[in-house]
Amino acid sequence: MSLTGYRVLITGAGGQLGRALQATAPPECEILACSSAELDVTDPGLVRRLVELRRPTVVIHAAAYTAVDAAESHAERAEAVNAGGTRHVAEAVAEVGARLLHVSTDYVFDGAQGHPYAPGDAPNPLGVYGRTKLLAEQAVARLLGARGLTVRTAWLYSADGRNFARSMLRLMRERDEVSVVADRVGTPTWARSLAGALWTAVACPDLHGILHWSDAGVGSWYDFAVAIQEEGLAAGLLTREVPVRPLASSDYPTPARRPTYSVLDTRTSRSALGLQPPHWRVNLRRMLQGMRHA
Repeated sequence: MSLTGYRVLITGAGGQLGRALQATAPPECEILACSSAELDVTDPGLVRRLVELRRPTVVIHAAAYTAVDAAESHAERAEAVNAGGTRHVAEAVAEVGARLLHVSTDYVFDGAQGHPYAPGDAPNPLGVYGRTKLLAEQAVARLLGARGLTVRTAWLYSADGRNFARSMLRLMRERDEVSVVADRVGTPTWARSLAGALWTAVACPDLHGILHWSDAGVGSWYDFAVAIQEEGLAAGLLTREVPVRPLASSDYPTPARRPTYSVLDTRTSRSALGLQPPHWRVNLRRMLQGMRHA
């Protein structure tokens, strides 16, 4: 389907996903990209006025409070942004008859299932971040029905912003060894992979409800760190190899509880979108090679 004439509003445009969405936007779309500084989604009047003025065809709602540990001590702020902000965007979208694509997280699950989570599996978030994102999902479904689509993703990273891949590169340059949790399993997902899936979903106006999208394969945070070092060395982003030590979660306590297994079942999404994501390590290599030439 052609997106000619589509006006797409991107919230959270300054974040890693927002930047990836802009970098991969179809040329025929008119893009209105608003960072969190430019559009405070916790202000319902501001959100409503902007949406009424620009009257987008689709809103991709990427703005979120994503500091998982900080959310435990800043629960009001996390709920204001994630739950309240999404509700404000959904209400404004409903008023102008537009469509909303909302980005959510694997952290709506508790990780106890032990096999990949399908979109219809029952959520049970362990922490404030997951709980507030689940409230956001529920608001989208309640307010927009068939004009709302939530896309859950996992372990997002990119060449910019604050994320695990960039943190590991920094630590591997600064330290003589790094220690990483080895008993939490999920799927690292390149922001550009998710952006491509979202743009494909924009071109599928009948899609609604919940989809799951991540890169292919699974791994622990430890596996991810080992791969970052190996691929970082190959890309020339690292100049020496340091030991990567596996840790148990119990040896690395954090304010927020996290699911031990949060792999997403993407089969329905792959079929609906007609896409096959590469293995996460392939996309990690692509991202790091891109950083080398940036």
